[in-house]
Amino acid sequence: MSRKQRAPDDDDDPDMGDLFDDLQHLESLVDSDHERERVREAMQTATKVQDQDAVFGRVVWGFGAADLAEAALGALLFGVPMAVEGGTNEAGAFVAANPSFFAVTVLATVGTVLGILYVAEFQDVRVANPILGFVPRRPVGVLSASFVTAVALLTVWGRVVWTPGDLAANWEPLCICVVATFPMAIGAALGDILPGS
Repeated sequence: MSRKQRAPDDDDDPDMGDLFDDLQHLESLVDSDHERERVREAMQTATKVQDQDAVFGRVVWGFGAADLAEAALGALLFGVPMAVEGGTNEAGAFVAANPSFFAVTVLATVGTVLGILYVAEFQDVRVANPILGFVPRRPVGVLSASFVTAVALLTVWGRVVWTPGDLAANWEPLCICVVATFPMAIGAALGDILPGS
């Protein structure tokens, strides 16, 4: 269930999160694929009819093309300064010289995205149709949009140069792109879950 599960006799006014809790519980109880699909359609409808003027506290469910576009836009907004700033290349060169920091940067990026989406509670983000049944689509989409945006932007603007077939020569450009992906992922996560982005 969600972080806001309430007892039946709770005096608080129910909100969209409570409705989603009930619908997710119903989804686990129905016994046919057709019924599950009908419950998912009700969840999609609920996300569309919630208060469109609210900035925070909305239920975010599903991840589609519009969400991917919002994530890419957020990544681009945070990425342009990274692409023109020379410090990005310096940080990438440092990471390339210290491979353990590559892993730390990747883990920090993933952890930050998960924190924004699921821990900070800017919105009530729900998992819908996970990849392979357990990998949430939203963080995969946000991280992918950020990395692809970083590679494309830094390559097109000549901040990194790739050498086809030479893994050693491509290590530093990869590290530079991973460094740029960190702030881009923050922008992508926020761009995805905040309304009007």
